[in-house]
Amino acid sequence: MSITLAKGQTINLAKSTGAGLTQVRMGLGWDVKVTERKTLFGGTKRVQKAIDLDASALLIGGGKVGEIVYFGQLRSKDGSIVHTGDNLTGAGDGDDESIMVDLTRIAPWVEHVVFTVNSYSGETFTDIDNASVRVVDSTDGDRQLGRFTLTGSGAHTALVMARVSRAASGWTFTAIGRPGQGRTANQLGPLALQCL
Repeated sequence: MSITLAKGQTINLAKSTGAGLTQVRMGLGWDVKVTERKTLFGGTKRVQKAIDLDASALLIGGGKVGEIVYFGQLRSKDGSIVHTGDNLTGAGDGDDESIMVDLTRIAPWVEHVVFTVNSYSGETFTDIDNASVRVVDSTDGDRQLGRFTLTGSGAHTALVMARVSRAASGWTFTAIGRPGQGRTANQLGPLALQCL
């Protein structure tokens, strides 16, 4: 069963059987912006505008960002987190960018994995259509565990989407949705630390 997450809501990443999840995937999806413009002779023309959003994962331990997985570094040093690659336009159906996380392999120093999205091309989230992030259980046919809608969230170029955190009972997932400004994941470290 999937749930729609509100900002600040936390869910325990446990399977319906009670066992802890071992692999999750964060998917970011959005659509190409389509607008209508008037032509020289009074008609209208549909115009598509490519928007380049980037999903990233910031690995945090001891109160600092120790590593970032993004389109420029597709794999964490320990191999536990893998970015599937950069989508420059939002074209296509489903998740446009994904970050796969093997919770069993995350280095012991990592306390939180914070997921961010930024508009590399500089558009604000007011300008982006059908943007959402979801977390799925990769070992159970991509069963959706939660979804968080990003579209229409305001005149900012970045969001701290969510975090996965170590807890005594296993891993937890928290939807955050905190806006900020930044066109690259490197610029979002201070904002990510404020969301712990």
